[in-house]
Amino acid sequence: MFLHLPIAILAAFSPIAVSDTVPKFDTVRECSFEGGPSVDVARCSRDEAAALRQLREAWAQYAGADRKTCTVEATIGDFTSYVDLLTCLEMSRDAKTADNNNHEARANPELRQSHRKTGEKS
Repeated sequence: MFLHLPIAILAAFSPIAVSDTVPKFDTVRECSFEGGPSVDVARCSRDEAAALRQLREAWAQYAGADRKTCTVEATIGDFTSYVDLLTCLEMSRDAKTADNNNHEARANPELRQSHRKTGEKS
């Protein structure tokens, strides 16, 4: 009778739905927690709102594994930040792009030659 209970629980908590949307953070609480003058709280709130807008626009463009890893990193220590999440995702994307470019240059001798020629002084 209880054999199907684990399957029902797993189906109810599907990880796909969570990773397809930007996580919800309580930025008001976080910005208030930082303390300081109201100017700092307002700046924090503006930065978090801007990062959230960027994340909503580009969320699907980031790799699922990066979204999951960066979400975990952005929530470490019970502090949540869209700015941290966005920074992590951009760094992961940029690192992959740089790695792909280096891979292509090593794999293509003509590309390496043209880089050498453009770098030479006449």
